[in-house]
Parts: sequence; C-alpha cells; structure tokens
Amino acid sequence: MSGRAVTNSTCLIALERIGQLALLPRVFAAVLAPPLVSAEFGSPLDWLAVTPATNLNLIAALRSQLDDGEAHAIALAMELGDVVAILDDKKARRIARQMGLTVIGTVGVLLRAKRQGLIPAVQSLIVALRDAGFHMTPALYAEALQLAGEAPAP
Repeated sequence: MSGRAVTNSTCLIALERIGQLALLPRVFAAVLAPPLVSAEFGSPLDWLAVTPATNLNLIAALRSQLDDGEAHAIALAMELGDVVAILDDKKARRIARQMGLTVIGTVGVLLRAKRQGLIPAVQSLIVALRDAGFHMTPALYAEALQLAGEAPAP
C-alpha cells in the first residue's frame, strides 16, 4: 500500500463498473474525495474519507477551466500535499501536474494494483474498462500493457 490519494468520481465510477472498486483502498493507505465527488458517485463508501477543500479562491480559479469535481479534487490535493491525484481528464491532469501534483489515472491505479500483487494481470480489466465506456486511446492501452509486462515492447 502506498500513501494517500485524492480521487474524482471518474475513477470511482469506472472501477465500480468493472467490479474492481475495492482495489482503491488496497492500493492506497487512504483514499480521500471532496463531498461533491462523493455526491457525484452517489453511494457511500466506508473507506472513502470525504474531506472538503477549503481554498475557495483556488476552487473558483480551477472551475473556470475544469468541471466542479475535478476542481475540488485538485484543490483538496493541493491543500493536503504529498498525495496522488487520481484524474483521468487530460486537461485536469495537465493542470494538476503544472501545479506540482503527482497524477495517475484509473489505468494507473490498475498498474499499481498489479505491481503490489493485488491482481495477476491488467489486460482483461483494461478491456473491461473500454467495454464499460471508459475512453482510452490505443496508445494508452498499448503503454499500459507494456508497463504491466503483458505486451512486447515496440
């Protein structure tokens, strides 16, 4: 298990759709989300620490470029420091990185789960994500399999 993570709703929804939501609290020592993200997800999770972001100016600035959930998640991650931000939206990831945050996406969570020995392989789960409507470029699919050691290097 490694550190703490702040997530937005995309990861929660995607992992739930493929029956792997329980991986998150096994991959990270603590998983946090702003109240807005918890509400977007819709179901209470006993392991999810619902924590509000308090920097209203930062939230307002981020909301000018991102959706509410992403803005609150990035603001919370900035306030907490030393957390991984779990974001899948390309623009949100770019902004979070520019702000100095460590960022991974849902596929990154699956890769961490494999590295930690929590799942034997990622390929079937990544295919399930795509089948469940999770947008993924062919390049991301290939890179994830390569990083997981499940595909030959190009």
